[in-house]
Amino acid sequence: MQTDIHCPVYLVDDDEAIIDSICFLMEGFGYQLTSFNSGDAFLAQVDLSLAGCVILDARMPGLSGPEVQQLLNEAKSPLSIIFLTGHGDVPMAVDAFKQGAFDFFQKPVQGKVLAQSIEKGLQYSVKQHWKMHNLALIDALSEREHQIFKLVIAGKTNKQMSNELCVAVRTIEVHRSKLMEKLGVQNIAELMKLAPLV
Repeated sequence: MQTDIHCPVYLVDDDEAIIDSICFLMEGFGYQLTSFNSGDAFLAQVDLSLAGCVILDARMPGLSGPEVQQLLNEAKSPLSIIFLTGHGDVPMAVDAFKQGAFDFFQKPVQGKVLAQSIEKGLQYSVKQHWKMHNLALIDALSEREHQIFKLVIAGKTNKQMSNELCVAVRTIEVHRSKLMEKLGVQNIAELMKLAPLV
C-alpha cells in the first residue's frame, strides 16, 4: 500500500499497548512508525519543518493532541495530523478539522483505513512542504526579481521586459539569472511550476 513517498510517520500516544498495536499493524502496510509517549517528547525530538505525518492521541497527560496541533500550526509545520482517540466526540473532531487536521478516527481503527489515511496525509504533507519551501524562496526575491518573475511567467521576452521596465536587456538577463538561481530552477519549465504560487 505504501507509495514511494519516504517521509517519517510518527505516533504520539500515552498508552504503550496502543503504540505496540498500531506500530505492528502499520508495519503490515509498509510503514515504520516512530513512536512517542507524550506530546512534549514528540515536539522535542522531531524536525517540525519537514514533511511527514503524525498520528496523535487527542487526550494525553501533559500536552493534549489539540495542544500539540496548535504548536505545530504556530511552527507552520507541513506535518499532516491524523487524530486517533478513544474519547472522541463531534465537537472535538470539528475543531480539529477547523485547525487543519488531515483526518480523525475513533479507536479502534481498521488498519487499512489508517494506512490509506497515512498515504494521503504524506502526499498532502509533501505538497505543503514544497509549497512552503518555494514561497519562502519567492519571498526572498528582490522587488525587481519579483517583477521579472511575474513577467517571465506571463510569457514576456527579455526585450519586452526591457521595454516595459525601462532597463537594458543585459540588466534583465542578470536579474533573470539571479532569480532562477535563488529559486533553484534550471529552466523556464521548472520556473513555470512555481507560477501558481505568485
